[in-house]
Amino acid sequence: MQEGVYRVLTWVSALVVDVPVGTNLGLLHLFWMLLCGKLLLSRGAIFPGLSAVGLSAGAVRRAWVALGRGSWTSHRLVKQWARVVEAEGFWQPHLHGGYHPVAVDITGFSRPRLQGCPTSHDSTTAGKALPAIPLGIIARIGSVGVQRFGLPRGLVRAAPDDPSPSAHRRVLLKRAVELQAPTDLLVTDREFTVGQLQAARATVWVTRLLKNMTARRADPPPYGGRGRPSTYGDLVRPLARRRKGQEIAATRPDQATHWTEPGRDGDRTLRAEQWTGLVLPDAAPGSPPFTVVAISDPAYSEPLLVATPLALTPPVLRELSRDRWPVEQLPLAAKQMLGAARQFVHEQETCQRFPELALLAGAVLTYAAATSPAVPTGSWDRQPRRTPGRLRRLLAQADFPEDFPWPGRLRVKLSVTDHLPTGYWGQRRRSTPTSASSGNADQPPASAQVA
Repeated sequence: MQEGVYRVLTWVSALVVDVPVGTNLGLLHLFWMLLCGKLLLSRGAIFPGLSAVGLSAGAVRRAWVALGRGSWTSHRLVKQWARVVEAEGFWQPHLHGGYHPVAVDITGFSRPRLQGCPTSHDSTTAGKALPAIPLGIIARIGSVGVQRFGLPRGLVRAAPDDPSPSAHRRVLLKRAVELQAPTDLLVTDREFTVGQLQAARATVWVTRLLKNMTARRADPPPYGGRGRPSTYGDLVRPLARRRKGQEIAATRPDQATHWTEPGRDGDRTLRAEQWTGLVLPDAAPGSPPFTVVAISDPAYSEPLLVATPLALTPPVLRELSRDRWPVEQLPLAAKQMLGAARQFVHEQETCQRFPELALLAGAVLTYAAATSPAVPTGSWDRQPRRTPGRLRRLLAQADFPEDFPWPGRLRVKLSVTDHLPTGYWGQRRRSTPTSASSGNADQPPASAQVA
């Protein structure tokens, strides 16, 4: 057995070992199927993917039951994975201005043909929202060597009673605030507005803003002696824009800062403009103020516009904003590298659980690739890098090892199941007493109940 395969199996077994006996073995088989890329070959079908690993028919069925009805939660697996990674000591959290960045984002697993799908997610290809299973990701950002890596801290589903995108963002931000440590700082993209962060009672955050963002001064201008005194402050527009053919000028900044950073083509000078003491245009008097910073980089055509309630310098804000990007690696590895972008599951709970497992598998694969020696794809790969794709190709060449020294808890649960219905009737949910007494057609005959 190659060292890379041994390391991955050690991490996966440590991830699922505390799950109830029987279910943990089924989750282990599911993780191994995902990490080997068998879902790419089966085009999202779980049964063919599990069979391609080399499992028996009984092991395939047990893994399927563990996925849909096993006693486990993503929160439990995320906490266990964080303990495994932190115990090794390779991953080190980032620190900027005394704060550890925690990225918050939402990804969607497209399900355009899922009947009765209550949730949707914006598709850049279609240019509109399509039926999908959205999942919120909360990840603490750090590095493994020279590679930035987001360590998941929470996976948040959309609320069943209100599956709208706006309600999902509120639930995700509320959960992120609950998990936030005193030195953590939430970093979000433009889909999370300042109003949503303030409504979630977040006090330590940095968010990117839209180009047409406007705000008001927290304090109204001094009374001029005539007319009614002003209740609201002056309008502030950080960036200039055009509307109906007319140029709308930007508001003069309160402070401008310049600094120099090294680049590929030599040193380049960055400029930051700041507006302090701002509130939302429709905010009530006494609302918490925040600061808006526009950072102009010669390497980009548009400035970076961010907001924060903290007194941080523009270079620190730029580094914190850049540390949001590692959270995008988790869905990239899960969907593209492991093939979870296409899924053939239809039960309500399974539709939620399988994307959660896929994101965790993407985190495991990314971390394993960053901490293992680079594996060349072939003789033409002269300068291999520690990428998830190369490690997945290595795992795809290995069969599921039956002689691996598994922990004692990773075993088949020895339960008597001969009395349970099998086949079609074994997968059907039990009918209610009312439907049974009324002669429901879904009730199996007496001969089938003992099959």
